[in-house]
Amino acid sequence: MTSASAALPQQPGRTKAFLRLVMIEHSVFALPFAYIAALTAMYRWDENIHWGRLLLVTVAMVGLRTFAMAVNRIIDREIDARNPRTAHRELVTGAMSVKHAWTGALVALVVFLGAAALLNPLCLALAPVAVVPMVLYPYGKRFTNFPQAILGLAQAMGPIGGWLAISGEWSWEAVILGLAVGIWIGGFDLIYACQDVETDRQVGVKSVPARFGVPAAIWGARACHTVTTALFAWYAVATDAGVFFWLGLLIVAGAFGYEHTIVRPHDLTRLNRAFFSVNGFIGIALFVCALLDLLVRGLTV
Repeated sequence: MTSASAALPQQPGRTKAFLRLVMIEHSVFALPFAYIAALTAMYRWDENIHWGRLLLVTVAMVGLRTFAMAVNRIIDREIDARNPRTAHRELVTGAMSVKHAWTGALVALVVFLGAAALLNPLCLALAPVAVVPMVLYPYGKRFTNFPQAILGLAQAMGPIGGWLAISGEWSWEAVILGLAVGIWIGGFDLIYACQDVETDRQVGVKSVPARFGVPAAIWGARACHTVTTALFAWYAVATDAGVFFWLGLLIVAGAFGYEHTIVRPHDLTRLNRAFFSVNGFIGIALFVCALLDLLVRGLTV
């Protein structure tokens, strides 16, 4: 057996390791909101769903998120090695090499830029702006106690980009939705960071819970999610949303309430349920309700 043929079986393993590295399944958090923005823009444009453009929005979103996660893992690999919770990650254990992680990241970046170019010139021109906070975020925890603000800025790009992909024009309605999503994700990342507070203090990683304590982080998350709910309501008013969107907003408000009853300053035992299950549900629930609302108002499949 030649060395080349011996290497062939390793490729699927590398692919699986890379997909685990970037946690591809977590695209569910931001992707629904890009769809809401894109579909609302389609409704405003000609009341038809343009499946080709929606596919390109999907490719662009997944490509950019994959790039961001890969770069995050590469930059943070030494910090991850010093944290028992993250010491199993692929770049720490050797399941994925830094070289292959960079290769995957660059491929994802090319995919994102290619999708942006196929959408319209404005998307391509603004694509580098979307990339900057993705790269800046992992460095944020080294120089600011508020890295979640950078994460929120990065996540706000999704809905704005989704609207631009369809209209080719700037939209303040999309900015409202983007801010809602960014503050929402920044808020639940405040909760998620609470589980690493002791390690972060030892390692020197900066964060709100590490600097101000877990109770402050939890209350900060509650404030973020209150603001998020208000921004969702503002978006509904700005886009003349109907009853189904408002129903979705009530569901989201209820989910936020549930999330903050199961995660308390001195009880983090159900943190993973709040982070993964509840927040995944929020994105899907609001998307389904927003889609129903647009269909009832005249959006044609």
